[in-house]
Amino acid sequence: MIKTILYFHGFASSSNSNKAKIIKNYISKLSKKINIIIPDINNDFKKAVAQINHLINKNEKEIAFMGSSLGGYYASIFSNLTNSKAVLINPAIPPLIGFEEHLGKNKNYSTGEKFFISKKDIEFLRSLNKKKFRNQKNTLILLESGDEVLNYLKATNYYEGSNIDIKFGGNHSYESINMKLHKICCFLKIY
Repeated sequence: MIKTILYFHGFASSSNSNKAKIIKNYISKLSKKINIIIPDINNDFKKAVAQINHLINKNEKEIAFMGSSLGGYYASIFSNLTNSKAVLINPAIPPLIGFEEHLGKNKNYSTGEKFFISKKDIEFLRSLNKKKFRNQKNTLILLESGDEVLNYLKATNYYEGSNIDIKFGGNHSYESINMKLHKICCFLKIY
């Protein structure tokens, strides 16, 4: 039984994510026994990975991972490494094609924090995905075809064999989250 859910927000965002709050509120009403953690993931990728490893090590197992966009990339990597359940919402996929547009100065949309991304930072982020994704039976992919940032067809190819749910229309923020809460909870066996 899942004891902890780690939800990772997207690139240059924060724990103040609307999706994360909706999911936490819904699951918290169903089960008081599940600890839902929505950390502010560090904008520095190496520090973010250390932060995630720390969260995994300090929290009660069994852990499920959730994430949106870049947070979905992190959730995918760590669920694959630990053979854990994962719910990925419009996830970024390897090899992060086009991520170079973030080279240089950046600003966190939510916190206002300024940070810099170098080619080495992107190489590090790409290096996290060392092996083929093999956690299909434990993974639910939620996609919207209208995602203006990430190509949902590439995600369906990468996660082939996973539980894939495609909502036609929508956008990168995944506007149909409220309609998928029951499905998420059934997949994670929270009911």
